Amino acid sequence: MTEVEDCVLSMSRKLFHRGPDDHGIYAACYGNDHKIGLGHRRLSIIDLSENARQPMCNEDGTVWIVFNGEIYNFQPLRRQLIQRGHRFRSESDTEVILHLYEEEGLRSVERLSGMFAFALWDRRKERLWLCRDRLGIKPLVYFWDGKSLSFASEIKAILADPSLDKKIDFEALGLYLRLNYIPAPWTIFKNIQKLMPGQFLVYENGRVEKSKYWKPPDADRKIDKSESFSSIKNELYRLSRQAVERRLIADVPLGAFLSGGIDSSIVVGLMAELMDRPVRTFSIGYKDLPFYDESDYAKEVAAFHRTDHHEYRLSYKEVLDAIPEVLDDFDEPFADSSAIPTYIVSRETRREVTVALSGDGADELFAGYRKYSGEFWHRYYSLLPRKLRESVLKPMFAHLPRSRSRKVFEYLRRADKFVQGAHDSQADRVWAWREIFSQELACNMLVPDLREKIRMDKAEELTASGLGGFHSDPINRMLQLDVSGSLPDDMLNKVDRMSMRHALEVRVPFLDHELVEFAFWIPGDLKLHRGRRKYILIETFKNLLPQRIQKRPKWGFEVPISSWLKKELKPLVDRYLSPERIRSQGIFDPDAVQHLAALHISGKREMGWQLWNLIVFGHWYETYYS
Repeated sequence: MTEVEDCVLSMSRKLFHRGPDDHGIYAACYGNDHKIGLGHRRLSIIDLSENARQPMCNEDGTVWIVFNGEIYNFQPLRRQLIQRGHRFRSESDTEVILHLYEEEGLRSVERLSGMFAFALWDRRKERLWLCRDRLGIKPLVYFWDGKSLSFASEIKAILADPSLDKKIDFEALGLYLRLNYIPAPWTIFKNIQKLMPGQFLVYENGRVEKSKYWKPPDADRKIDKSESFSSIKNELYRLSRQAVERRLIADVPLGAFLSGGIDSSIVVGLMAELMDRPVRTFSIGYKDLPFYDESDYAKEVAAFHRTDHHEYRLSYKEVLDAIPEVLDDFDEPFADSSAIPTYIVSRETRREVTVALSGDGADELFAGYRKYSGEFWHRYYSLLPRKLRESVLKPMFAHLPRSRSRKVFEYLRRADKFVQGAHDSQADRVWAWREIFSQELACNMLVPDLREKIRMDKAEELTASGLGGFHSDPINRMLQLDVSGSLPDDMLNKVDRMSMRHALEVRVPFLDHELVEFAFWIPGDLKLHRGRRKYILIETFKNLLPQRIQKRPKWGFEVPISSWLKKELKPLVDRYLSPERIRSQGIFDPDAVQHLAALHISGKREMGWQLWNLIVFGHWYETYYS
């Protein structure tokens, strides 16, 4: 085995969980003693035969590809390519990318509809092409130091090279503290970057160049007066149904996540319309966490659409037992605690099916989160005298009790979040409603030497620059920011990592790019109508939603991390945030961390998210630097 083959094999072994069905390697020399290697782990979904094995090449072996994801329009593309004289030896979507590249070069990516990350090697041009799908559903990370280029679906594969320097990127750390995740193109490691959604990278003649081939619409578009509300609903229905239908193509068992929320219920309803057998649906419930248990809603939707429903009821101990496995799976700090239930529902779903559809993305397209309501109500709140807002309401709400374990205290927490973040500037409001650590608190957590080196205002800068479009539509402006940022970097990252940890492919119909483009054509006041979130979506799909589901508030896929940190997860606080361990890292101030922990555990101040953020970092640091 050559040195390149050995390296690629080591990298692909790190990704066994993503593709346990098969593996393959291609390695070759080119030019002046340069080397190229491609490796693949296969999760067989379409064309289960040997013919679809990767790495895959064209007829004469001059173009090679490794591909992760699904191309949903591969069948019509295949027919067009056959008409142009291309010959296929498989029924897979992978081979369509190869022949389309031969026909149209780098522009071919614009013809693809789906979720994908691929690397294509053109031997004749000595060109490597890395490409990521428009919405960032599938991950692609790469290392480039000016001489050597390596890439993978996960950072751990790149780090299989023991000679690679694992220096922390402290700008990325600052972003993590403020956001709970690290946005693209940063990773926690210097010289390792994430390829951005809708972006491709070309390595040719010893140089790397990146290009953007797609971005979410960001310009106002007025509805023509001839366009009626019903015609908008009809088109939304048609595109959504088409998106779901495209995602039903598979040669393996297929089902759907069903939380009982509006989005997953719509997807299941459309599947029920399109399939000639009951939809297999999957949800989790909590035996002893009634505040977080949504299983009754899921059962109601399942009965409404007569699905083959599978419910997994968990004790809080079973949820706690999954936490170490969740923490172990991320290659960089990631503190979205909803990764825990996502991990569990993926694990249980994989016992029955290989592919699951989900409702992810609808909140970011149709204004499903509370912060969008905050933007709506701010126009009325701002009418109050400034002195009343600043001198009375802000101090009053800041001193009210808050907790995420009882509804009344949770509502008080939300009200306080709104009041404290209700700034005059939209950029300031949006940032205040999404931040985890404030700039001051994040700086206080660091040792003095690092406080001057890390730009703690970088997250605010990214937020402001991301709000550049839709000048007369503040809701669509916020949605465009989220579709470009928190959706791929937080939500889709979480779903991909937790599902692929169990070799489960999750498909997201709402993120069909044609549907996304149409969604941004719909004005924000039809998405958030008189304070009612997802108005146009609910009105469009009323026939697929039980009456109670239409009116239920969004709660979120959460677990009570904050309260657990005071009791059940207190050992994690003691372990990862002990003064000795913090001092040995040389990054955080031990006294500041201890003070933060004491505030939360004593109940004097709700700091659960911040504490979890630091614990996750501590676990990651121990994994990679101990």
